Amino acid sequence: MPGAPGGSGGGALLCALLWAAVAAAGPGGSPAPGAFGRLYRGAVNISAERVYAFAYSSQPGQVDAVRVYVNSSSENLQYPVLFVVRQQKGVLSWQVPLIFRGLYQRTYNYQEVSRTLCPSEPTPEAGLSEQIIFVDVASMAPFDIAYELLVTRLDNFQLETNKAFNFTASPSQPQYFLYKFPQDVDSVIIKVVSDAVYPCSVVSVQDIVCPVYDLDHNVEFNGVYQSMTKQAAITVQKKDFPGEQFFVVFVIKPEDYACGGSVPSSLRGNGNRTWNLQRTKNLQVTIVPSIKKSVYVQAMFFSFLSFLSFYLGSVIVAFVHYIRVRRKASAGRYSPDDGSGIMTSSHPITASTPEGSSYGAIDESSSSGGRQLSSPERGPQAGSDTDSSVEEESDFDTMPEIESDKNVIRTKVFLYLSDLSRKDRRIVSKKYKIYFWNIITIAVFYALPVIQLVITYQTVVNVTGNQDICYYNFLCAHPLGVLSAFNNILSNVGHMLLGFLFLLIVLRRDILHRRAMEMKDIYTLDYGIPKHFGLFYAMGIALMMEGVLSACYHVCPNYSNFQFDTSFMYMIAGLCMLKLYQTRHPDINASAYSAYASFAVVICLAVLGVVFGKNDMWFWVIFSMIHVLASLALSTQIYYMGRFKIDAPDSDLGIFRRAAMVLYTDCIQQCSRPMYMDRMVLLIVGNLVNWSFAIFGLVYRPRDFASYILGIFICNLLLYLAFYIIMKPFVGAGSSQMISAGPVHGSGSAARLHPSLQLRSSEKLLPIPLFCIVATAVMWAAALYFFFQNLSSWEETPAESREKNRPCILLGFFDDHDVWHFLSATALFFSFLVLLTLDDDLDTVRRDKIPVF
Repeated sequence: MPGAPGGSGGGALLCALLWAAVAAAGPGGSPAPGAFGRLYRGAVNISAERVYAFAYSSQPGQVDAVRVYVNSSSENLQYPVLFVVRQQKGVLSWQVPLIFRGLYQRTYNYQEVSRTLCPSEPTPEAGLSEQIIFVDVASMAPFDIAYELLVTRLDNFQLETNKAFNFTASPSQPQYFLYKFPQDVDSVIIKVVSDAVYPCSVVSVQDIVCPVYDLDHNVEFNGVYQSMTKQAAITVQKKDFPGEQFFVVFVIKPEDYACGGSVPSSLRGNGNRTWNLQRTKNLQVTIVPSIKKSVYVQAMFFSFLSFLSFYLGSVIVAFVHYIRVRRKASAGRYSPDDGSGIMTSSHPITASTPEGSSYGAIDESSSSGGRQLSSPERGPQAGSDTDSSVEEESDFDTMPEIESDKNVIRTKVFLYLSDLSRKDRRIVSKKYKIYFWNIITIAVFYALPVIQLVITYQTVVNVTGNQDICYYNFLCAHPLGVLSAFNNILSNVGHMLLGFLFLLIVLRRDILHRRAMEMKDIYTLDYGIPKHFGLFYAMGIALMMEGVLSACYHVCPNYSNFQFDTSFMYMIAGLCMLKLYQTRHPDINASAYSAYASFAVVICLAVLGVVFGKNDMWFWVIFSMIHVLASLALSTQIYYMGRFKIDAPDSDLGIFRRAAMVLYTDCIQQCSRPMYMDRMVLLIVGNLVNWSFAIFGLVYRPRDFASYILGIFICNLLLYLAFYIIMKPFVGAGSSQMISAGPVHGSGSAARLHPSLQLRSSEKLLPIPLFCIVATAVMWAAALYFFFQNLSSWEETPAESREKNRPCILLGFFDDHDVWHFLSATALFFSFLVLLTLDDDLDTVRRDKIPVF
């Protein structure tokens, strides 16, 4: 209905005349009637001002929008042309040239500007409603400045659901549109795409309030907004807008630094002023309904029932085990501690006491001393708590006293579990329980400030509307209450439920083992791997805390709080390695205090790496040196079972002579046949892996330093676990088959062979640990596939991160990263079960027949 005032009927003409009379009394003189769609050209100066009046009629309930296009050829910044648009309930003004400011005081000037006026509210009255707009054009210039004016009505101002709309915007020509919620829709997702990465743009959702903030310097003043390169998505809920409608605003930024770009090279060296830079961007917006409340309920049921099914499976396994135990008890083959996988044979001594079980030429059947060594925990020396050495009681050293010295035992070529399980069981068990109590303390002091911080982050996001603070997958971010991405939090429930289930499984084993110990079962003391459950309890708590802190991180994932998601992953990997080592080295494992102190150092390094690891070469050099030296030092301690010492009593140079001598004798002279071959193979491979990580970090300097350290931990854990599993079939503890080699140590023809001349048969994997190993491998493979999908990345700008966003893939509620949470929690649970049940086959084997590797 474009045309001059009065073209819409007598009522419109009367209204226009009334407004003209009012305006004539002002300093600007009488307005000139304007027509929509007509281009007006003119000139203004300090004494000549132009006023245009545009009138139109609106249908009842209809929202009409008007767009004003202006242009001026003047480049005089001292005397810009001023445009003031007066409406019924607001005033909008701007100048031409329009000036935008960028970095380093750079300015971008545009002589062509177009703005959409704030639309009038629809009236419920029957019949047409008349609207009038006045456009004032003025300048303080003492000379004429030419301008152009074009006012049009927008035909496609209101966006429709599930219908794509294409348009173009630039820094001086922003766009915004209206959307009204349908009656049956409570939440929608605004999806915006573009074929071009740059120019950088901003998408904003604002309430129906005038004025609309649609310029670069004020678009962040109101509503919810996020920067964009090729893709953006904002979830909007009806409850947040009382009028059940909102504006979608699109602003093109004058520079691209906010989206990860840089100042174009063509602008460098040309001063700090740029004119009419072409930064037009084609955009497409589509508004689609979001999920309904029923989907939230389905997702929560799925999450809890999926992991509660593990509880049901555990109950079934425990019930089947109970039935088997009852049957064995009725058959007279029940052992008191059979519930924990220990002692299913009624006569374990006759079943697993083959010849060739002693060390060197000592025959345990020929003297009581040898028998005492095989079960050190039952003798008077069981009260020793910190050292397994025995004080001298005579002037002459007997063989048992020599064997009891740690320096002698731990440096023997062939070590058995009885050599490294000589301390009092009660003292060692209490030592390992410190892991459990310490990790609870750490969890409380770590989690409370984390929870407080992420609540603050979420509050800032909700109050400011700045969605660039948090790196969500915005195409699959379902809000609930104050939380912006409830699905990412819900998917962590598996860690907490499975961690608690693992604690229950460990508690059951612990209780059954305690019952056997209370019954003074002699075989429980002398057979199988020593049962210390402190590390297992700590692992269960760590798994639960990983779920809690991962949920906290996903409240608002960003650069500042990523360590929340990885801190307990470091602890889980470290505790698993400690538990794996403690299995066959129960007396020489690290104390809880030193272990957690080491984890604290690792977390400090992770924080330093996040801060300095991006561009600082010096940090990577220092870290790589620490990494390599720590690997060598730890390898040395493992190789010599903690008995390696370099002392220099004579001079300061003695330490170097001692190190050179050890290097020559243990490495060069024995390079063809190391003294401890099993350990040497593991440590060589482990050092090669760690050195490869150090070289990779030094060369490529990955920006995600926290994940880089986590990769080091996980690779070392998997390497050690694979070595342990592989060594079980090849270096086992079953029956020893003898080969003829003649008398040893001149003790006669009946002397035993040295263990190096024995063919050691393999250990075996029972069905449950074998199933857990297969399940662990399958779950980790599937989990890692989803982990590497990269739905977002705080290493990049928020706009660049949104380019990786993808829709939901599970129940229309969970994305790839949520599936990673589900699968990784399951994989960790099965991994823990592997460590818990891996050596159940040794429960009927004497400890002096179980090799150490």
